[in-house]
Amino acid sequence: MKNYLIRARGAAAVAIAAAGLMLGACNAQHELLQPQQPGVILPSAISSATAADALYAGAMAKWNQAMNFGTGNNQEGLWNWEALFTDELRSSDTFSQRNDDDQRNLATNDGVLTPIYQQAQQARGRARDAINALLKYDTTPTGQQHIGEMYLAMGYVEMEMSAVFCNGIPFGETVNNVPQYTQPLMDADGSKLAMSRIDTALTYLTGSDAGTTNIKNAALITKARALVDLGQFAQAAALVTGIPTSFQYNFNYSQTTFDNEWWVMGPSVKRYNAGDSVDVAGRILNAIPFAELGDPRVQVAHIGVGAGEDGHSDYYQVNNWGRDDPVPVASGIDARLIEAEAKLQGGDIAGMMTILNALRTSPEVIGVMKVPAMAALPTPPDQPSAVQLFFREKALWQFERGYRMDDLRRMVRQYHLAQNQVFPTGPFVRNGTPSGNFGTQVAFPVPDYEMVNPNFHGCIDTNA
Repeated sequence: MKNYLIRARGAAAVAIAAAGLMLGACNAQHELLQPQQPGVILPSAISSATAADALYAGAMAKWNQAMNFGTGNNQEGLWNWEALFTDELRSSDTFSQRNDDDQRNLATNDGVLTPIYQQAQQARGRARDAINALLKYDTTPTGQQHIGEMYLAMGYVEMEMSAVFCNGIPFGETVNNVPQYTQPLMDADGSKLAMSRIDTALTYLTGSDAGTTNIKNAALITKARALVDLGQFAQAAALVTGIPTSFQYNFNYSQTTFDNEWWVMGPSVKRYNAGDSVDVAGRILNAIPFAELGDPRVQVAHIGVGAGEDGHSDYYQVNNWGRDDPVPVASGIDARLIEAEAKLQGGDIAGMMTILNALRTSPEVIGVMKVPAMAALPTPPDQPSAVQLFFREKALWQFERGYRMDDLRRMVRQYHLAQNQVFPTGPFVRNGTPSGNFGTQVAFPVPDYEMVNPNFHGCIDTNA
């Protein structure tokens, strides 16, 4: 069995468990004279159910980190990078990489995108390591539940990466310290791979207790998202029908592990500015005016918060998430939106509106943020209007939760709209100054980092 390196502050549970296992038999004087490897857990320390569970805890932290934390030190995760690429957020930062992401003009050697990609792939690997250890050392019902959750983590990451990266992602693994280089997959095949992980997860999530049910619901929503990406809307809706609207499966944060990155990049350092449909250079086409909409699902403060981190951008601060507030990875609201889109796809606009207005007219909770009841919306007169209304409502319910970029790509791919009818378009502002126009990218490029794989030679295509 291989050594497991602890790289993330979020894997504190792994380090603590390993320390407890290794310190019991040591001679303090002798130990002080020995070479130290505080970041390495030796094979002898992971041959128990306790240690396998520690690997599970570390893998859970790594999954969270890959989506909404990155590597710390103002290095974001995948959700954060997606929001900046879309109309959810604007850059108010001096870092060229964040401005390039905001402009949709990313290079394959981008210094922020590359570690984001690495973190996502490593999260898959950590989940696999935990699965292998749990299969060997923990056959209890709790161990079985944890195996199911690890397959959920793998499937979720593969689903999310396939939703936002270009066609041509290699999903390899490391076996006995040897990389297993795979062929790059089209995004649709990546979605199918994610679904296969979820199907495996469900074979372990057979209990009826609250914890297992919570994980199972998250798995069903993740599989449904992959089905939606494949255009299988009715099948997706059928999967999530029994999930209560109040359901939430959250990523959690604390000052002893790591902070909610939305708080870090927003209120704490003001690098992320709420998205808007206008900037100093003029109108931003297709963008939802999140900053000035006044919608209770996107809580924004402007007066008294001053300029952004760049010292120039008029700052609109998103206050949805506090420093330690949880963020739903999957929720019953998401399930209802999957059902609503199935109605839309079937031409049942009235049925779609019944679902959307049921959400609007009842108080809802997103993480710990309370959304009050809102007025019902009128039924749109035709299918194109219904599409626009649906994706606007969806964007507001799922703000900053890793959905928007996938949805914009799907509007191009599945709803046959041009990218300049969907993505932010028009004059771009960098550091408070007009600077060209938005780019035309609709997907993240797989970074040059992947060139170590002899099967990878760049994106197969960069279409939506």
